[in-house]
Amino acid sequence: MTPAKKNKDRTSSSTPKKSSTRFLKISKAANTYGERSFDNYAQIRSLAEQIQTGLCAYLDHEQKCVFLVPPQGPFQSNNYGSGAFSVAGKGFLPLEPISFGLAVRVSETGDFMRLVLGCRKEGDKIYMQVDEDHNYAFALPLKKKEINACLEGLFQYLLHWFADRVERYDHGSYGSTDIGFDIQRIEAET
Repeated sequence: MTPAKKNKDRTSSSTPKKSSTRFLKISKAANTYGERSFDNYAQIRSLAEQIQTGLCAYLDHEQKCVFLVPPQGPFQSNNYGSGAFSVAGKGFLPLEPISFGLAVRVSETGDFMRLVLGCRKEGDKIYMQVDEDHNYAFALPLKKKEINACLEGLFQYLLHWFADRVERYDHGSYGSTDIGFDIQRIEAET
């Protein structure tokens, strides 16, 4: 028997079968985790895309006026695809709540307001949070009626956000400690 063959025999015989069984258990658990994390992402992304396309039509604007953007950092007036979601660039897709940014055109001069929406899937529902007081629940599969109620809610939310700040200013109490929203002017690309 050659020395290489002896080493190979020792290596294979010294590794107990139980460890490969343990590895397979971990591998199976990781595969199940991966399937669930992809399902979580796919369901939330589907909701985000339906809200993005629906809100611009709902606002009755001739131009594209709502974009999926990252929840943090600079953004332009275009859809970022998978980069619009908080799990982007994390390698192994984490199984966790997911947030995304929704840039909504709020003026004729190219000002966009970013709403950060947080979503979590629980059983056969997706819960979406705009802030502490504005939450939406969507049954799966997604239904147009629930999406439309959300679109009206987001419209009212934006309208009241501006009206509330004007009201506070007009009555002398516009200073606050809230973290504010991300409003940016984006120059039109030529």
